[in-house]
Amino acid sequence: MKFFHISDLHIGKRVNGFSMLEDQKYILNQIIELAKEQEPDGIFIAGDLYDKSTPSAEAVEMVDWFLSQAAQLGIKVWAISGNHDSAERVAYGSRMLEQAGIHMAKVFDGTLQSYTYTKEGDEKAYIWLLPYIRPAQVRRFFPDKTIDTTQQAVKAVLETAKLQHDGTNILIMHQFIAGAAVCDSEEMSIGGLDQVDVSVLEGFDYVALGHLHRPQKVMGENVRYCGSPLKYSFSEAGQEKSVTVIETGPEPGKIKIDTLPLVPRLDLREMKGPMEKILQKEVSASANPEDYLHITLTDEEEILDAIGKVREVYPNIMKLDFESSGQKSQEEETEIQIDKKTPGELFAEFFFRQNGRDMNQKQEKTVEKLMNEIFGRDV
Repeated sequence: MKFFHISDLHIGKRVNGFSMLEDQKYILNQIIELAKEQEPDGIFIAGDLYDKSTPSAEAVEMVDWFLSQAAQLGIKVWAISGNHDSAERVAYGSRMLEQAGIHMAKVFDGTLQSYTYTKEGDEKAYIWLLPYIRPAQVRRFFPDKTIDTTQQAVKAVLETAKLQHDGTNILIMHQFIAGAAVCDSEEMSIGGLDQVDVSVLEGFDYVALGHLHRPQKVMGENVRYCGSPLKYSFSEAGQEKSVTVIETGPEPGKIKIDTLPLVPRLDLREMKGPMEKILQKEVSASANPEDYLHITLTDEEEILDAIGKVREVYPNIMKLDFESSGQKSQEEETEIQIDKKTPGELFAEFFFRQNGRDMNQKQEKTVEKLMNEIFGRDV
C-alpha cells in the first residue's frame, strides 16, 4: 500500500499582507498531479486544513475542490483538524463524505477514531485519527486520571488504542513533539505545556504528524512531520517542501519512506547587500524577481524611497530591512558593555531609551531600593 502524508495547508493564509490563495491552489494542484502519477491508496492530512477557525468562502471552496479531486481519482483521504481549524467545521458532513472515501475526523468525544483499510491480498492498515486536543477537552472523559498538560492528555487517549498485529498501525496526529525544530510561522505555547514526549507514540508503526512546518523525523524514521507544502515565514526560506510517501508491504510494520519535491509558483527567499548590487540586472535575473522577498540593504548612507525603488524590480517584496556596519559596531559595543555595567546602570539606560529622559531623584531611589531587595547588595 502507498499513502501520501501532507499537513498544514493553512488554506486562506496571508503572509505579510499577501494572500496565498493563488499559491495554495497551485501547490494543491501539484499534489493532485503527483497523485495521478503515483496512484497512492490514500492521503493523510495531519491537520490545519485552514488558517482560521472561520475560513473564508474561497478557502472552503478550495479545500472542497481538493477533496473532490481525490475522490474522483478513487484515492481515499483521512484528515484531522489542527489547532488552526474548527473541529466542528472539519467534521461537518463527514458521514456523507465517507461514502466517497473521504474520512474527516469527528469532534473529539473521548475515543480514538479508527479505520481499517484492506487491499488485495489481505494487506491491512489500521489508521487511527487523533485531532488536535487540549487538556480541558480530554479531562472530563478520564475523571480518574490527572490531566493538566497536553502530554498527559495525549497519553491518556492513546492508551485506549487496541493496536493490531496483523497489519500496519498508522497514527495521524497534530501536536508538538518535544525536541522537534520549529519555524516562525507556528504557534507555540509558553512554558512547553503543549509538548508531547515521543515515548507516548510507542507501538505505532508510522506516525503522520502535523503542526510543525519544517519537514523532519523525530527520534526515528517512522515518526515524521511532513512539513507545510508552502513556505509561510522567512525562517523557512532555505527549506525544501515535499510530499512524504509511505509504502507498506505484506509484512506488518515494515515501512518504506520517500519524499516527492514540491515546487512553488513563487518562492519565498531572502537577499542581502547594497542597493546598487541588489538592483543590478544580473542579480535580479539570477532568480525569479517576482518571488516573495525579504531584502536587507547594507548601504551606509540613507536612501530616499528605498521601498519604492526596490519594488520597481521586485514587485512582491514582503519585507525590507536596513543594516549598516555602524549599526553592527553599535550592537557589538552594547554587547561588550553589558557585562561591565551594574543592574542599576543597565536599568537607567533602559529607562532613558524608553522615555527619552533620565529618571528623577525619587525614581532613582525606588529603583535602588528594589535592586537591593532583588540582589541583596548595592547596585
